[in-house]
This record gives sequence, structure tokens and C-alpha cells, in this order.
Amino acid sequence: MNRPELPRRARSTVAVLALVVSAVLAAPTAASARTAPAAAPTAVTAPTAPTTSVVTWGASADRLDAAVPARTHRIVVHTSAGGSGLRIRLSNAFGEQPVTFGRAYAGVRASGAALVPGTNRALTFRGAASVTVPPGGSVYSDPLRGSVRPAADLAVSVYVQDAAGTATGHRMGLQTSYIAPAGDHAAEESGTAYTQRTTFRYYLDAVVVDAPRGTGAVVALGDSITDGAISTADANRRWPDFLAERLRNDRRTTLKGVANEGISGNKVLSDGAGVSALKRLDRDVLSQRGLRTVILLEGVNDIKATPAPTAAQVIDGYREIIRRSHAAGACVVGATVMPYQGWEEWNESGEAVRQAVNAFVRESHAFDAVVDFDAAVKDPAAPAKFLPAYDSGDHLHPNDAGMKAMSDAVDIGGLRCDR
Repeated sequence: MNRPELPRRARSTVAVLALVVSAVLAAPTAASARTAPAAAPTAVTAPTAPTTSVVTWGASADRLDAAVPARTHRIVVHTSAGGSGLRIRLSNAFGEQPVTFGRAYAGVRASGAALVPGTNRALTFRGAASVTVPPGGSVYSDPLRGSVRPAADLAVSVYVQDAAGTATGHRMGLQTSYIAPAGDHAAEESGTAYTQRTTFRYYLDAVVVDAPRGTGAVVALGDSITDGAISTADANRRWPDFLAERLRNDRRTTLKGVANEGISGNKVLSDGAGVSALKRLDRDVLSQRGLRTVILLEGVNDIKATPAPTAAQVIDGYREIIRRSHAAGACVVGATVMPYQGWEEWNESGEAVRQAVNAFVRESHAFDAVVDFDAAVKDPAAPAKFLPAYDSGDHLHPNDAGMKAMSDAVDIGGLRCDR
């Protein structure tokens, strides 16, 4: 995606992100309410126009490496929906011990770990600079006054004051983030202290804004293909990124938020690389603010596993995701499983299961809509294979052009249903 040059961005920083702390506490999700005490919001001046809370960025929580105290993480995120009242969600979903976050800041990223001067602002949690999140819990920050533009690069800086055991976060970022290995550097706009680079996204799993009333979000539930594997790093070329661009430019739709909830290696039915899609559905998908539509692209890792489930078992998993999503008021778009002949785990038996699963997606009418990713990327001369122009070279993951072709295959009008 095109990005504005730094001088232009610097000239507009006050309009882009005037992050003045509000006294209102963001209402907790059902998941976070179970792990944190309730608190009444403080009254503030009524907004000039009604708004809706919408996720503008998301990344699935998973187990990372050992939690390390007394260091600062600067996580770079790319927004989808624009709005006001920015909030972040910090997760300790996989921690065995509490994590204390000493301070958190948000600002506009200039380049590398450096921020645009004058944009870094302190976040609070129920009015306090610090918050402790229990094992399995998550917490939203208070909202910040001011506006955030769509397609903006933000840097969320979090000082981990006290932590032990396992860190929670997202493993395959495809986006460079930064670590200051010693001390609290969250308030600094310079990137000097951030001497370590990582593609892990520690603790941050959602960013939310208040968008015009009626604005909704799409959540992409998937595996490494959704996570962006093999796409160009630091370039926002995953298929959900291309979809966010299409939604942003389409005035006919009110769907503007996109959260990428892909985990590399993830399966529908069983744990492995991340817990199964069935187990993480509530936390990673149904808890997202402003959720209107789920796009489900999972199954290839189940199908190519040994032993592999039957097509009926995969389909039963799909049906459960549909049922639970519908119960939460969300539409579900089913995506066909893409070809993978040439990948070392491909065999005729798995191909038969893939075809049966895809027939269900296309023909069962169990989904509210269908996106035929298989048709979009397959080689017509060899339908079990990727079209060479879209193949990253490993015969399982699309390249950047393939990612765009996937996004282009999504019918934007079909993302909404009567629920």
C-alpha cells in the first residue's frame, strides 16, 4: 500500500493523532470482564456525533517465548478503520503468572522505531498508568481523545514492569517491531533505545477506535495464508490488508475495520500451532469490537496432517464456527481451501478431502456467502496446483500477487447479511 512521505505525515500529525487522554474507561468485552473487576465510566462531554467502537487492527494471541521483565516493546501496527478514542487491548491469555505493564504509549511511527515528534501520548487503564493483568486475562486501555487516520502506521510502546513464565503475543508478524532491552522507554519518541528487532508482537492483540455509527468490522479467521506467510514483510501485503484497502476505498460499504486473526499452522479441529480455531473463536474473533462478518479460511492444515480428519469432521468444525458466530450476530463467509499440490504433504487422499470440503463450502448454503479462493488462484491446466503467477514457490502459500487476487475475489457486497 502507498504510504505518505514523512514530511507530509509530520505536517499532519496533530490532525492524525491528537492523543489526549479521556477519562472514560472502555467497556470490557465478555472475555475481559471475566478477568477484571467492573468499574463505572466517568461522565464526559457528549460526542458531537454518535459513534461505534470498531477494531482497526488485530493479531491472534498465542504462546511466545519466556516473559522478560523490565523491558519495553514498541509494536508497529497498520490501521484499517479510522476514528477517535483509540484504545489498545493487552493480553495475558497464555501466561501462567500475572503481568504488570508499567506504562503504555501510542504514537505515529515515522520510520524504524522512531516516532513523529509530538505524537507519542500516554495511555491509561481506569485512570492509572500501570495495570496488572492476571493469567488468562486481557485489559483495554482508556480511550484517547483525538483522531486516527485509516491506513496509518502507529507504534504502541509497552513497558513490561514485571513478568515471568510464558509471554503472550503473536508469532508471525510480517512486520518489524522493536525492543528496548533494559528499562522504561515507552515515552521516548526517539528509537535509539530500541536496539533489538523482532517480528513477534508481544502482548498487544487489538487496537480499537470509535468510528461513525454503523461502521462495522470484518475478522479474517485463518492459518498461515491469512497470517501473510511468504508475502513481503513490512509492506502490508497480506490478503486482509488488500481487503482493508478495498473496503476503505468503497463508499458503498460501512465495513471499514479489518482484524487479521490468522495463525501460521493453525487447524480447525486440533491444537498445534496455536489452539484450534474452535477453541480460539471466542477470544480472537467474537470478542472483537464492531464485528459484523467472519471470513473463514481454515482447513488445509487439518487436511494435510497425518493422520488427517475426514471431510465430514472438517465440515462439522465449520458448522460449529457458523453456529457460534451466528449466535453472536455475525455473518460468516466461507472460503474454499486453496490447492497445494507440490507441497511435501500433498497426496491424492488429501486432495479428495479438499474437494469434498470445497463442495460443501460452495453448495451447502450453510454460509451466508462464499469466496472461492480456490478458483481465484488455481492453475486451470492443473487444478490441484497454484497458478504459477500466484505461487510463492512453496506451492502452498500465495505470493503478493496471489494475496491481491484473493482479496479481489471477495464480493464486498456479499460481506453483509441480515443478522
